[in-house]
Amino acid sequence: MADVVLTDRVDAAGLGDRVEVVSAGTGGWHVGGPMDRRAAALLTTHGYDASRHVAQQFGPEWFAETDLVLAMDADNYADIVAQGPDATVRMFRDFDPRAGEHDRDVPDPYFGGDDGFAAVLAMVERTCDALVAALDAALRGARPVAVEPGD
Repeated sequence: MADVVLTDRVDAAGLGDRVEVVSAGTGGWHVGGPMDRRAAALLTTHGYDASRHVAQQFGPEWFAETDLVLAMDADNYADIVAQGPDATVRMFRDFDPRAGEHDRDVPDPYFGGDDGFAAVLAMVERTCDALVAALDAALRGARPVAVEPGD
């Protein structure tokens, strides 16, 4: 869901020509497939286009092509930094104004009900708003994206 929301927010902020959003998992379970039908339905209900999402797997070659890698939880963070330089890897919720120091994981709603997807979408939207503001400031030279959590 985060890639769809972030792409929407990046485009709405006029940054689409300077910021490319790409999504990938650390495991290859769903490579080539669409996102979970519940996530896609919720995104559609909220006015997003989830139809372009195709699951990919993150690999070490991605570091050469990215300026910033965002991990959704601590396990994914560990899997990603084990593959390359951790200087470009951040937790997605580092940008969430409501996230506490020990509350940085985005919960996986996959094994729960629809309410879990709705809660995650609200978290993702809030975080994407703050992330896009940080990206906009960084691209204008006002502040680097690699700010410390809580800044």
